[in-house]
Amino acid sequence: MNGGPVVVHDYDAVIVGAGGAGLCAALRAGRRVRTAVLSKVHPLRSHTGAAQGGIGAALGNVEEDRPEWHAFDTVKGGDYLVDQGAAVLLADGAVEAVIDLERRGLPFNRTPDGRIDQRRFGGHTRNFGEAAVRRSCYAGDRTGHMILQTLYQQCLKSEVSFYDEFHLLDVVLDGRTCSGVIAVDLASGDTHLFRARAVLLATGGFGRMFRTTSNAFASTGDGPAILARQGVPLEDMEFFQFHPTGLRGLGILVSEAVRGEGGVLKNRAGERFMERYSPKLLDLAPRDIVSRAIITELRAGRGFSGDGSAEDYVVLDATALGKEVLEAKLPDITGFCKTYLGLDPAEKPIPVLPTAHYAMGGIPTDDLGRVACWAAGDRYEGLYAAGECACVSVHGANRLGTNSLVDLVVFGRRAGDHMAEFAAGSSGRPAADIGPALALEWSGRLRPQPGGKGPAAEALRQRMEAVMMEKVGIYRRGRELTEAVDELAELRRSWSGLRPRDARPAFNLERFDLLELGRLLDLAYMTAASALARRESRGSHAREDYPERDDAAWLRHTLARLDGDRVEIGQRPVDLGRWTPAARVY
Repeated sequence: MNGGPVVVHDYDAVIVGAGGAGLCAALRAGRRVRTAVLSKVHPLRSHTGAAQGGIGAALGNVEEDRPEWHAFDTVKGGDYLVDQGAAVLLADGAVEAVIDLERRGLPFNRTPDGRIDQRRFGGHTRNFGEAAVRRSCYAGDRTGHMILQTLYQQCLKSEVSFYDEFHLLDVVLDGRTCSGVIAVDLASGDTHLFRARAVLLATGGFGRMFRTTSNAFASTGDGPAILARQGVPLEDMEFFQFHPTGLRGLGILVSEAVRGEGGVLKNRAGERFMERYSPKLLDLAPRDIVSRAIITELRAGRGFSGDGSAEDYVVLDATALGKEVLEAKLPDITGFCKTYLGLDPAEKPIPVLPTAHYAMGGIPTDDLGRVACWAAGDRYEGLYAAGECACVSVHGANRLGTNSLVDLVVFGRRAGDHMAEFAAGSSGRPAADIGPALALEWSGRLRPQPGGKGPAAEALRQRMEAVMMEKVGIYRRGRELTEAVDELAELRRSWSGLRPRDARPAFNLERFDLLELGRLLDLAYMTAASALARRESRGSHAREDYPERDDAAWLRHTLARLDGDRVEIGQRPVDLGRWTPAARVY
């Protein structure tokens, strides 16, 4: 980045991203091969730490449960766009993964007889939809944070190498063979080439393309965007989940665990309105259903008014739980409400609105984490992805609560095992290693120039966020999606002319902000284009001009490939397995 020499490192396995998926993969790979983890934040600041309510596993500690019921709920919750073989692996692997986390020291809440405690979460049922089941294993409302702490400590014990505050610039691809990554050290501005036999991207989501989001500022889709620019197709980009309960005006997540413990959503009339939309599961219906129910209530004029001019929110009433339960089981949520809203949830209901939360789509992979190509069955050699940046596809059109953490640990572990096996058996890097030349090219890019980034970049960011929120949000229509595609294309063209003005090599945040904005614009453009192409409603993708699910035409995954200024849309079949698509009744 500063035009100086490139620092070269050699490892067997390199993992980009130190959230749950990256640390799980590092822990598994580090037992067999020399492994490095790059992260643009300290590992304990990774976004996995924001996951609050729990990790799903059919342990059956509180009531009868089975992994096959978990797999069915995952498939049905994803509106049957889930690859069912992957769902079975998820549910079966969850039990082993949670027990492994417990043995490594994760402090789960306990039942009176000392077993891991479990609570209810949206969309999780017993006996194939009969009634809600207690499946979420939890550590208060800090489950993700505890997973990070446990895995990071174990990785340090296993002597995994960490490079904190290293920003990913590019992936070294020669055709379909990966031989490393290029990154820049935030503290010095030096460019680094990490040569490796196997690379795993675990860079997280990209919710920062929306104005109101629960995602951290670091969630800018670095891995998917970088691969998209190299011609790798991205899968099911039209499916982006809005969590129904974000703090009004802030987007900060109010965990589903509040409803799992007995919190109730109410409108201005004091009605428990989910009785109209999900008579069986009520407030614990899947997130897409609850989010749309909230918007429907607001459109019908049954919301609360924040300033007297608009009915703009509903409330989550947890007052019946009492101070003791809230402080014991939901301490972070209680603190958020007091800090940001000045209210005690034991005394007053919490004002909430849906917030952009989770990308179901991303880098296409098989169930071992290997990145797939455009053609069915083809893969990139030595290139892996796991976590939210990847699409296995195990979430389909809508992810169930707790399944994000399950995805991280189950498929992070599987990818780590396979990349270690691949790296150990690899004869070496390609003879014509393009990494050094590409690293030198990056070292000279983005030089400062007068009239660079400045206010123009911030204006582009704000417009992108507004377009995505207003036209590619919970409810969508063809006309608005067409407008969004056109506007985002223009914003991308405007971004290409921006350059940073700050010449300092060290801690040059302006350069990174500009890089991240370009990546978000690419992913927003691909999301809007994919949403326009899918002419049906399924899961989180609700087209008001195509309100019905159309299995005959659209029970298939989309593949979006970025080709300069346009997006090419392809398809691949869904692994249907044992459960035939049926009406999604809750």
